[in-house]
Amino acid sequence: MASLYLIPVTLGDTPLDHVLPSRNHEIVLSLRHFIVEEVRTARRFLKQVSRDVDIDSLHFYPMGKHADAALFSQYLEPLRRGESMGVISEAGCPAVADPGADVVAICQREGLDVVPLVGPSSILLAVMGSGFNGQSFAFNGYLPIAPDERAKRLKQLEARSQAEGQTQLFIETPYRNDKLLATLLSTLHPSTQVCIASGLTTEAQYLHTHSVRAWRQMPPPTLGKVPTIFAIFARRNA
Repeated sequence: MASLYLIPVTLGDTPLDHVLPSRNHEIVLSLRHFIVEEVRTARRFLKQVSRDVDIDSLHFYPMGKHADAALFSQYLEPLRRGESMGVISEAGCPAVADPGADVVAICQREGLDVVPLVGPSSILLAVMGSGFNGQSFAFNGYLPIAPDERAKRLKQLEARSQAEGQTQLFIETPYRNDKLLATLLSTLHPSTQVCIASGLTTEAQYLHTHSVRAWRQMPPPTLGKVPTIFAIFARRNA
C-alpha cells in the first residue's frame, strides 16, 4: 500500500544515527516524492541519509510559509496513483507545529494511508526533561510580540497551569529567546517553575528547571539563536 510517511529530521547538528532509527533511512531511500517545508534543508537532509542519493531525480513540493496551501491537495497526486511520499519539516517531527498537518488532514479525509516515523520532537523531549506534569500539558506555539499582550498571555498560562496542574509550553523566534526569558522572569510569580530546553539532542544542549526566584538569583543563560522550548508549571499550593 502506498503511504504518506512523516519523516522526522534532527533538531540541530546531530549525527543521524544518534536520533533516527535505521528503518527511517530505508524508507527515505525508497521514496521519490517529498512534500517539504524548505527544499534546501530537505535536500541537505537527504544527502546526510546517503551520499549516493540522486537528488536531481527526486521531486520536491514546498509547503513552507510562502507556499500556496491550495496546492497541497495537488501535491498528493503521486500518492493517489500508488506511489509513497514523504513529508519533511525544517526540524524535528513533521505535522507538529508545522504545515505538514494540513497535508495529513487531506490524507485523512480521503482515507489515504499515513505513517508517522519515530524521531525527535523538541516538545516531548522538553516535557520529558522538565520534571513537570507529563500527563497533562499544552503546547501554545508563539506568544504575542507586543509586551503588554505577551505579559497578559503569560499570566493566563500561569493561572491555567496552577488551576489545572497542566504544564504549559511555548516557543519564540530564536533571536528573541533572551528577551522572552527576561519577560518570563519579570512577569511570573517567584514560585512558578520555568524550564529552559535549548539545543536539544545537540552538543550545545541546555536543559534546566528552576523557580523564577532561583533563576533571578543566577546569571541568565545566553540562549542566542539556538532553538529553545520554554515550559512553565505553577503548583496549586504555591
